[in-house]
Amino acid sequence: MDIALSLSPQDLAAVNREVDSFNKSLGTGKTTPGGELGKDDFLKILITQLSHQDPTQPMQDKDFIAQMAQFSSLEQITNMSAGMAKMASLLARGQALGMLGSVVEIADAGQTVSGHVEEVTGGDFPQVLVNGRYYDFSQVQKIKRELKE
Repeated sequence: MDIALSLSPQDLAAVNREVDSFNKSLGTGKTTPGGELGKDDFLKILITQLSHQDPTQPMQDKDFIAQMAQFSSLEQITNMSAGMAKMASLLARGQALGMLGSVVEIADAGQTVSGHVEEVTGGDFPQVLVNGRYYDFSQVQKIKRELKE
């Protein structure tokens, strides 16, 4: 019984075509914003690597464990990023609510608008109602509390 210890030229060519095809799919905009690889891309690479490894020299256990640890870290960082975005949104809403009744100065198209904050909208991008018009919370330049005597 003869066991081949290396890939035949046809098998090697097939593996190279598969790898080239996969690399091209990565370059077609299927990555996360900013051109970074996401966790789905990482899993695809790992599966491709495992399915096309040389049977005579399989991936060592420590290499596989290291890659799984990297994947776990990537997933946790992604989850933390989503949590931080939610927290930033909640903080922005809290700050907007804290301006109710205050006098604010708002930068609007090169002009400064002053007035009392009459109302605050919720959502991810809170708005403040000043002088009968809604402005984005990010346009607020100054906040003044009126002291009641």
